[in-house]
Amino acid sequence: MKNKEIVSDWLKRARSNLERVRVGKCSEEILYEDICFDAQQAAEKSLKALLVKLDKPFPKTHSIGALLKLIEETGIEIPDDVKQSKMLTDYAVDARYPGVYEPVSEDEYKEALKLAEDVFEWTTKMITIDEAQC
Repeated sequence: MKNKEIVSDWLKRARSNLERVRVGKCSEEILYEDICFDAQQAAEKSLKALLVKLDKPFPKTHSIGALLKLIEETGIEIPDDVKQSKMLTDYAVDARYPGVYEPVSEDEYKEALKLAEDVFEWTTKMITIDEAQC
């Protein structure tokens, strides 16, 4: 099934972004803003994997809130910790442009990591549950 391959590809990319976030600031040359962008990307790609699994079309967007809304429209209840991931959207664009963002702190990085992990774990669980019901 083609959808299964696409879901797998989205999750593979999400896992890659998440792993880079977990590695963290292993050099002074690495910016927390860039690591937090990877956190946003991990969450975004995880949610898109679930939407593909649900056969729910989605626009090209970096908005975590918009993706969560599409998932809610399918009748799936989204846990509060996953809903909090909406704040990661700020790292998708503005945080990557000099002069537009405030520097990201270590605590903000840690929060972004936790949110990305929560989204990835929840979406993979939802995808697995759905596959078990088939």
